[in-house]
Amino acid sequence: MTIPDSTYMMENGSIELPCTPEEEARIIQELISKAESNLKQGNLYYVISNRWFMDWQRYIRKLLGAYPFNEHATESLPSLLPNSANRPGPIDNSDIIIREADSGDDDPQLLRTLEEGRDYVLVPQEVWEKLSEWYKGGPALPRKMISVGDAKQLSVEVFPLCLNLFDTRDKSHKALRLSKRASLHELYTIVCKLKEIAPEKAHIWDYFDKKKHTKLVASNQTLEDSNLQMDQDILLEVQPEGSLPSGFGFDSTGNDLALVPVEPLRSSVTIAGGPTLSNGFSTGYSSNAYQGSSLNSSYGDMEDGYDSLRPASKGERGGLAGLSNLGNTCFMNSALQCLVHTPPLVEYFLQDYTDEINRQNPLGMHGELALAFGELLRKLWSSGRTPVAPRAFKGKLGRFAPQFSGYNQHDSQELLAFLLDGLHEDLNRVKQKPYFETKDSDGRPDEEVANELWRYHRVRNDSVIVDICQGQYKSTLVCPDCNKISITFDPFMYLSLPLPSTVTKTMTVTVFYSDGSGLPMPFTVTVLRHGYIKDLAQALEIACCLRIDEYLLLAEVYDHRVFRYFENPTEILNSVKDDEHIVAYRLPKRVAQLTRLEISHRYLEKCIIDSSKASERKLFLTPLVTFLEDPHNGADIDFAVHKVLAPLRRKAFISSAPGLKDGAENGSPSETIEVPMNSCTIQFGREGQSTECIDPVGNSSMELTFHLCLTDERGTNCRPVTKDTVIEPVRMQKVILDWTEKEYELYDASYLKDLPEVHKSGLTVKKTKQEAISLFSCLEAFLKEEPLGPDDMWYCPRCKEHRQASKKLDLWRLPDILVFHLKRFSYSRWLKNKLDTFVNFPIHNLDLSKYVKSTDLSESSHVYELYAISNHYGGLGGGHYTAYCKLIDDDRWYHFDDSHVSPVAESDIKTSAAYVLFYRRVKAQQNGVVGGSFQCHRSS
Repeated sequence: MTIPDSTYMMENGSIELPCTPEEEARIIQELISKAESNLKQGNLYYVISNRWFMDWQRYIRKLLGAYPFNEHATESLPSLLPNSANRPGPIDNSDIIIREADSGDDDPQLLRTLEEGRDYVLVPQEVWEKLSEWYKGGPALPRKMISVGDAKQLSVEVFPLCLNLFDTRDKSHKALRLSKRASLHELYTIVCKLKEIAPEKAHIWDYFDKKKHTKLVASNQTLEDSNLQMDQDILLEVQPEGSLPSGFGFDSTGNDLALVPVEPLRSSVTIAGGPTLSNGFSTGYSSNAYQGSSLNSSYGDMEDGYDSLRPASKGERGGLAGLSNLGNTCFMNSALQCLVHTPPLVEYFLQDYTDEINRQNPLGMHGELALAFGELLRKLWSSGRTPVAPRAFKGKLGRFAPQFSGYNQHDSQELLAFLLDGLHEDLNRVKQKPYFETKDSDGRPDEEVANELWRYHRVRNDSVIVDICQGQYKSTLVCPDCNKISITFDPFMYLSLPLPSTVTKTMTVTVFYSDGSGLPMPFTVTVLRHGYIKDLAQALEIACCLRIDEYLLLAEVYDHRVFRYFENPTEILNSVKDDEHIVAYRLPKRVAQLTRLEISHRYLEKCIIDSSKASERKLFLTPLVTFLEDPHNGADIDFAVHKVLAPLRRKAFISSAPGLKDGAENGSPSETIEVPMNSCTIQFGREGQSTECIDPVGNSSMELTFHLCLTDERGTNCRPVTKDTVIEPVRMQKVILDWTEKEYELYDASYLKDLPEVHKSGLTVKKTKQEAISLFSCLEAFLKEEPLGPDDMWYCPRCKEHRQASKKLDLWRLPDILVFHLKRFSYSRWLKNKLDTFVNFPIHNLDLSKYVKSTDLSESSHVYELYAISNHYGGLGGGHYTAYCKLIDDDRWYHFDDSHVSPVAESDIKTSAAYVLFYRRVKAQQNGVVGGSFQCHRSS
């Protein structure tokens, strides 16, 4: 029976006539738009494997934006989607969930290492229901939309809170999964029902780190506001029959004196302990804090109730405590260690800064972020090396910056930017900001304009952060039409330095001979990281000794088919991901007058487990590309295939077909190869769509050497090739070669297996001298003149139009603490990438004098020394952050890797993992000894 191309076979044998790919795309987009207009708390979203979702998008030839939606939710992708794609099989989420045998739970759980966009997508309930109706499969992974943060930002809770319930009666453990917005009353209800006990008999404790902290009282307070975090323990104690009623025998802190005693305080200085994901209000903070209530209203969050504003001092060998990882919080730990080892901040927060807190600032966090940071710093600088769990600080972070909540990895520099700005606003000494209208320079001296703007800035912004971390740069814009020059002077908190475009990368490409004159060969070449396809082609031409009458046709191979051809020489190399497989076909330059022949390979899979099932043909091996000279019939194609396979011919025949043995080439499973039957149901790539193929082994085809089928652009039709098959004069012809035992006897297929990835990068970060660049070259790239982008046009006041002006930056005023952010991560609409280039930065005597354009002789020294580094190892999403920090008093460097702290030699701190560099100004003292000097003025 011939099945129409737009249908697929159902499990019960019936045939459904689903929508066309275009109709599917239209229906799903309408559902997405409808859901976008009705976002609200409690809406259901479903998690779908990105692997399956991308297959489906290739089928419909559209890219659909899942939640959160972008302004261009649907876009056509002719250059990114394959020329042909089959209808995907059932929805398959198996690659993103923990196997049931491993989880021990009937409810499938997501792998914790997943990243949205890379591993999974979120679709509204209506979209899931429609896709499930069309494709079946699963399992279904519903998630609720919740409100997070003070701003009540809507977010899908992909990873609900998991709590480990420890029952003191039988020492049993049970994992509970609830929303972090669930109440303590709901927690008590679930626990009491599970353990079959009366609510008045149950007492549940915050048992973080196997220590009793706070008794959790059944109330409407959320788990998030109760300082509970992912995978932590909670302790269940059941009141025995006949014992005192609940509440009797408890001390003022809620500790049950008749049961397990609360651990005594380990230090006189408190830790900033608290919740991991506190996106809502913390109950320890009275609502009066928003009207400037006394500080005592904020102390409830602090684990020990310690007065964090009381003057403190460094403990013996302070500053050597690590920070516990609360679940992918290494990014936060790295940034925090760098900040808490910044000398002027240590000096400031160890003193009494009560009068500095600004609770009325609408741009601040009512002083709560500064209090949490100050408490954490004091704990880290107290005596001892016991790791600190920054739960309360993480709670504040999630509350005021929901983008850092959850359990995904984040960027330490983005966190640093938020912290510096938030601390500044919380500690801004200016309670009422005056208004100033910015004036144009109008030819006035730069010194006059710079000082005027700096004065205006300081009148509105006056904090310890501005005192030590803010500088000023000069920005010059020139209109390309009227040559209007605009000069402004802007403050900066840190400098984000691009890595120069001359940085290179290696790319591995396998080159194939289209005329059958040689075996395929992989070549690894070095190209500009931000270069173009033409740069890669030129490097390969030299590497493979391309003849003068040849050219290279580059292509990406995916799922054993040509995914796309790189025929645009100006396409940027960033469009090629490191894990892709790229090939190059050597073709004659006169190919424009020839017919290009693309050959895909197919084998027959016979179901050994269930012999009642029909055999299927599946694609395998790497496609080949050759050419036809004035083709007329099928014999011409047969001869071209024979010619291009010639290099693979075995030296001696073997008596039996070896079949596929390693079975892992290009993602295909191990299979047994059989000779095709007289009639066959063939499978193009993915499960789910079948088409009927006329017998390719008929009498008329026996005159040809190979069993070949002509196929269309999408690969959904198949027409057998015979000797007399008429070949139309087209630019490109696609055929499928069906391998039989004869082909395995004659040809060595191993040369067409296991294409290498474009770029194989390991987690170990090494110094690459060939790609080493200096910090100065990064700074010069930041300061160089360049035109504004088309999306960043400047409005020229003289032309009265937006112009693509040229922009030039110059350093004008440098702060005591100078922070350099190396822009290792690059983002585009479709791609994210990381540069592992080694940047050679000075540890001592970083002299920036020649880059500072101010002629003010009163300006301080421009010489700096390094004191901290935030490091990032690995790739995007799955990397790890650590920090190198110098204890100034000891003149020694230490490695801070979450809770682990160890000494490190100064000679070992320079690596290609360096991401954010922290420098302190060095001043020459009168005795000739070079040292640091910091002054933070305070309001009187």
